[in-house]
Amino acid sequence: MSRFRKPARGAPAVALASRPTTPFPASVPLPVDFQPDGIATGPKDTFYVGSLTSGDIYRGSLRTGAGQIFVHAPPGRAAVGMRVGRSAKRLWVAGGATGHAFVYSTNGGSTVADLRLTRTTNTLINDVTVTGNAAYFTDTFKPVVYKIPIGPRGWIGAPRTVRLSGPAAVMDDSPNLNGIDATRDGRRLILAHSSRATLYLVDPATGASRAIDITGGELTAGAPGGILLDGRTLWVVENFANRLVRVKLSRDLTRGRITEVVTDDLFRMPTTIAEDGHRLALVNGRRDLGTPPPFGPGAPPGTDFDVVQLGKS
Repeated sequence: MSRFRKPARGAPAVALASRPTTPFPASVPLPVDFQPDGIATGPKDTFYVGSLTSGDIYRGSLRTGAGQIFVHAPPGRAAVGMRVGRSAKRLWVAGGATGHAFVYSTNGGSTVADLRLTRTTNTLINDVTVTGNAAYFTDTFKPVVYKIPIGPRGWIGAPRTVRLSGPAAVMDDSPNLNGIDATRDGRRLILAHSSRATLYLVDPATGASRAIDITGGELTAGAPGGILLDGRTLWVVENFANRLVRVKLSRDLTRGRITEVVTDDLFRMPTTIAEDGHRLALVNGRRDLGTPPPFGPGAPPGTDFDVVQLGKS
């Protein structure tokens, strides 16, 4: 069970996160020097983690901790945010500075699609969410969302650029737009802006945006990364702050209240988050050891990485 410290007046509760019930391990090791960023889950306790440096995809079991390299990516690829499209058994991967998105089969790891989202060099395809009829990607350097239509039987359409308007279109010193998720019906997107520590509600059809009003505390400037929308609960990973923030959203998603800030001794600058039933899985990116590729060398040789599991409180 979670243990709470009584917060100061007006501040959110702070919890030491509860552990999933056995036999799920609290920490699942990844290959040494893997330089991970994104994580995706499903089905049946399966998880996927991608490498920033090689583009390889590691697949493992959250139940047993066993796993291995599932996709040996061709040279020149990278893997940042990712999401499993379960109906078509596909893994959608943001390609970082390559300007591409990659789609892999979750059956055998073959490349289903290599999609060029932009031809400019000033790009960082950061994260992805998948709805019933589209996949949406963020670009940390541009005020856009890239949309890839998904048709019947998993047909993949040509990428489209949705230009943002409103506050989400304002670019600051990087990092800008980062994590992304969608409502269950796919009609609204939520985007996280890292440097401003702001959450935006976006209409994917028009690109119009508005800031989500947050009460009950503040997100940490420069820290918000991956996000996870679970009904009206939004989980926000704060990498450099080593925190996981729980935000309870209003019915129309225009307002949110911070209800819990989770800390854990196993957090080593987690980057993104995924869910598996009543458990949360976060991948430790260890950004404190070096600026991640392609903007720096990343963590030094010999660095270990892992996935941390928590029970939903």
